[in-house]
Amino acid sequence: MFDAQGLLAKDPSSPGRLKYWDNDLCRKQPHLFDFAVTLGGDGTLLYASWLFQRIVPPVLSFALGSLGFLTKFDYADYRGTLSTAFNNGITVSLRLRFEATIMRTQTAQGDGKHDLVEELIGDEAENNLTHKPDGSYTILNEIVVDRGPNPTMSSIELFMDGKFMTSADGVCVATPTGSTAYNLAAGGSLCHPENPVVLITAICAHTLSFRPVVLPDTIVLRVGVPYDARTSSWASFDGRERLELHPGDYVTISASRYPFANVMPPGSSSEDWIGSISRTLNWNSRQKQKSFKEWEEQNLDENSMNLTR
Repeated sequence: MFDAQGLLAKDPSSPGRLKYWDNDLCRKQPHLFDFAVTLGGDGTLLYASWLFQRIVPPVLSFALGSLGFLTKFDYADYRGTLSTAFNNGITVSLRLRFEATIMRTQTAQGDGKHDLVEELIGDEAENNLTHKPDGSYTILNEIVVDRGPNPTMSSIELFMDGKFMTSADGVCVATPTGSTAYNLAAGGSLCHPENPVVLITAICAHTLSFRPVVLPDTIVLRVGVPYDARTSSWASFDGRERLELHPGDYVTISASRYPFANVMPPGSSSEDWIGSISRTLNWNSRQKQKSFKEWEEQNLDENSMNLTR
């Protein structure tokens, strides 16, 4: 597909201009990239977002996958698409991303003297010695905290801006872009990708009254495992990195300063979004109700057939 040797043979200046990227280059020197092209499905696009944890170049995605909510361009027309992009410019949709930080407890587990609620929103909330950060991740779709491989019921607590919200077996915190992914399968809402919001969907909530909620992107969420939990829980980030959360650990989630620059086809973004969910999910599709006239004509045809018999 990419004839590197052929390019070098055709243009004498190519050997000094043709470069190859790797993960370290994307992470340490993202400013060297002016444009990125992906060939695949939505997973390939999520991988591009994972590579660029901070600054993201405009990403043009060709659809070679199965569903393709995010891959907007047909690979069969790649020459025309790239020529138009380079000659006439591009339209970019800046997709909200989340920054998630793992916070590890620094207190002894299982001694019965500590309470996660007190450490997050109570008298010990200002104490910076109870936890320390253990890595941050920038994600495009969702952060999921659940029981992982544990067969028993788990306990995960959700806090919003210093207020306790609910406890559940798991929590899915999704961006508007991720609303059509695991969030939707877990019973969450569909959301237009240009809305600056946070979607929260509980997985097997411990109260029957809790329902999926949509909150502004200015909030800060904390999803943690209480000290008295019977088992640990697991956190995953865009379905890639999966880390164990021990009792007392939690994840802080907030809007990232670095959005994902997704190249869009010409036209209305709302029209493109509705077309995507209609095409991939058969959304809002139903058999049209017949009018009385059509119903009467059908009955006349059936009566005529019966008389001829």
